[in-house]
Amino acid sequence: MDLREYLNRIGFTGQFSKPDLDSLFTIHKLHVMSAPFENFSVHNGEKNSMDLRVIYDKIVKSNRGGWCCENNLLFSWALKEMGYKSTILGGRVFNSLEQDFLPSDSHLINLVEIEGKQYIADVSFGMSYQIWYPLELISGKDQPQPSGVFRLTNNGEKWLLQKTGRKQLIVDNGFVDSSLVDKRLTKTLYSLTLTPRDADHFLEMSVMLQTNPDSLFVLKTICSLQTATGYRALLGSTYSEVTFKEDSDSVEMKKIPDDEIEAVLKEKFNMVLVNKFTPKNQKADYRM
Repeated sequence: MDLREYLNRIGFTGQFSKPDLDSLFTIHKLHVMSAPFENFSVHNGEKNSMDLRVIYDKIVKSNRGGWCCENNLLFSWALKEMGYKSTILGGRVFNSLEQDFLPSDSHLINLVEIEGKQYIADVSFGMSYQIWYPLELISGKDQPQPSGVFRLTNNGEKWLLQKTGRKQLIVDNGFVDSSLVDKRLTKTLYSLTLTPRDADHFLEMSVMLQTNPDSLFVLKTICSLQTATGYRALLGSTYSEVTFKEDSDSVEMKKIPDDEIEAVLKEKFNMVLVNKFTPKNQKADYRM
């Protein structure tokens, strides 16, 4: 595995001099705009791996994306290669249907320490919930980002991450009542503790999320990629292009015929799949 090859993959063409905050912000933003949050391997006969070499080949060499355990594990490797002091943490995603957090860690994230301050780096949550830049680990502070305002709070036992966004304006009235449209302005995303983890900690959950028939990642095909003005998403066969604006977000949505999915992935996500899949959008609480 080669750091320069990874940096080329995400479009970092400058000279890296030291592991400082500016460089961390730069590579974090470049990663979320280059490597999609996607779960196609669950649906095309492949499988998601916790093997770093396999993940590197998939995202860097094959120009794919991945879900959190893949993107953030690769990012963890890159951080260490660049000289950052980083630690893998586990997060428990909030289930809005159950109004509770999942019972075990399902979300791999990174904690980075720079000059005595700690930052949460998470390059793979996707959609409008994706942070472009690391969040300072400080309780109760509003941290504005292009998609909205993020806030970490600490209750003494764990940290909670919430996001407050803007109203979404749907361009095509035919999609106004779509179940994919998230009308909640404030959303709880996940909880986390500062207990250090390693990749093996997520092995069992990784298998479950790929095989349990009730898993979101089994029920839906998902792909999202951040752009300079917002983000793009393909949920099932519905393609969306979201533009962030000052008071509201503009959302353009359209259905994509199965025989055009391949072209959309190539044009909009810079991705070519070796193994094909059938778009899937069964009932599960996952919105833009």
